[in-house]
Amino acid sequence: MSDALDVVQVATGGAAVFVAEMAKSGWDAFRRAVVHFFRLGGEENAEEELRLVDAARVRLLESPDGERDTVVQALQQQLLIQLAAFLQKHPDGAVELQALVDRSEESGSRVGAQVNVHHNTGSQVLLAGHDVNAGDFTYRAPENEK
Repeated sequence: MSDALDVVQVATGGAAVFVAEMAKSGWDAFRRAVVHFFRLGGEENAEEELRLVDAARVRLLESPDGERDTVVQALQQQLLIQLAAFLQKHPDGAVELQALVDRSEESGSRVGAQVNVHHNTGSQVLLAGHDVNAGDFTYRAPENEK
């Protein structure tokens, strides 16, 4: 596997986690970890990178509900480019960014496709990346292969 592919994979996961965490009440704690990550590029560089991340969060939080999916996709692309560029300059940061992704997933944040279901009267839809309990029904998600 090439280094470029590793950077893109890690940056893709990072971008998805950043956007997922931006909408949560625990953003401040996650942002502190992001600050630490970007400081790998120096203090001045960290301030610029954080300015971009903070602007992305404002854009997400201020987006109307009807446009939220489009904004999420755009921000994930923007952050993918930002993180990939950062990792190209600071490849040692890939391990730290992957740790952020892993920590977010372990804390219950599931990163993946967002699905909206509409007009499903009289039907049932179950999409889960984790176990689901609903009364007498239990769905156990398959184990992820890593």
